[in-house]
Amino acid sequence: MAFPAKKDSFTFSDFLTWDTDKRIEMIHGEIFMMAAPGTAHQLISGEIFRQLANFLDGRNCRVIAAPFDVRLFEKDGDSPKDVDTVVEPDISVICDRSRLDTYGYRGAPELIVEVLSPSTQRHDQLVKLRLYQRAGVKEYWIADPENKTVRVMLQDGNGTLRMHEACQREDVAKVTVLAGCFIELNKVFSE
Repeated sequence: MAFPAKKDSFTFSDFLTWDTDKRIEMIHGEIFMMAAPGTAHQLISGEIFRQLANFLDGRNCRVIAAPFDVRLFEKDGDSPKDVDTVVEPDISVICDRSRLDTYGYRGAPELIVEVLSPSTQRHDQLVKLRLYQRAGVKEYWIADPENKTVRVMLQDGNGTLRMHEACQREDVAKVTVLAGCFIELNKVFSE
C-alpha cells in the first residue's frame, strides 16, 4: 500500500485515494493501521452480529459488521476534505438509513460493539470510547474474549458514556437502544 507523501494531517479525501486492502482508521487526521482480528475475536463478533441480525430482521434498523467505515463527525454538507475521522467498529447498529452511503455511514450509530484484541485494547477502551462519547453514540459495548465479559455503557443525560452493567458469560445482556433485544452471552462466549 502506498500512502501519499507524509503530511501532518490526513482527511477523508486522502483516504478515498488509497488503493489498499488493509484495515485503516483515521482519527483527527492521524492514521492507525489495524491488525487482522484473531479467531476468538471473529467468533465473538460473528455471534453478536448473528443475534442482532436475527432480532432486526424485518425492522428498520440494520446491523453492519466490519469492515465498514463510520465517519462519526461528518455532517450534511461536509466535503471529504472536512472529515478527519473514520473508524471501523467491529459491529454498528444504525437506524437512520438516510446516512448510509457508498463509503459507509455518516454520523454516530445507535450501538457500537468492539471486541478487544491484544493490539486494540487500549485503543478501544480509551481513544475510541472518547470518540464515541463525543459523537453521541447512545450505547457502547466492549466484549472481552479473555474474561468472557461484556461491558455495557450508555449515554447519560450529559452526553457521557457511563458504565451501565458488566455482563458475564452466563448472563443475557439487554440492548437498551433496541427495545426487546437481548444477547445470549453463553452463545457469544461458547468456545
